[in-house]
Parts: sequence; C-alpha cells; structure tokens
Amino acid sequence: MLANENRIFGSKRIEEVKNSGRIIQSDNFGLAILKRDDNDPSKFAFVISTKISKLAVHRNRIKRSMNEGIRRNLRDIPKGYDFVFLTKRSIGGKTTEEIIEEVGNFFSRLNLNL
Repeated sequence: MLANENRIFGSKRIEEVKNSGRIIQSDNFGLAILKRDDNDPSKFAFVISTKISKLAVHRNRIKRSMNEGIRRNLRDIPKGYDFVFLTKRSIGGKTTEEIIEEVGNFFSRLNLNL
C-alpha cells in the first residue's frame, strides 16, 4: 500500500487532474498527469469503474496490483506530479503480475515533458 503522502484524497482533486491533465494511454489503462508547482512526492489515485467488474473483490484486486506496481517503481518516478489511473475493461482479464509489470514498463517509458 502506498503511504498517505503518495495518495490523492478527495474526488475534487481527482476530477481536476482528469480534466486539466494530459492523458496518456496504455493497453489496459489511461493515465491522467498533472504537474504541480512544488517538489513534494508524486501522488496517485485509481479510478476503477463498476464497468470493469460488478464485484468489488475484482476491482480491489486490480487496485492493489496497480498500487504495488507504483510502490515498486516509486523511486524512479519524478516528484511534483499527480497521477490518476483510469482503467479500461481489458484489465479485468489480466493477472496481478501482468498488471504490476505493465505499470512498471509504462513508467520506465514515460516522458514527462509537460
């Protein structure tokens, strides 16, 4: 689980990042990115709709998998950004390890020249 300093709290901030940020697509998720005017640790949120799965246990597994992918790569992610993950339906069929690997690969290829 990510530390509280690395989590976005409140739906207003999540909506602000989604609406004002740049969205980059991956195979199984979109990522809304918004640069902040500080050098605090980057913050993350996950939006997993009931369209992905009606069962909360499946949505929670996906969230935990993405959370773990972030945690493993946190030292390589630059500071001063807010990230909101917007999952796609295709992520429902992925295993935990596949999700963790995709998140890690995505951040290794990410170019944050905003």
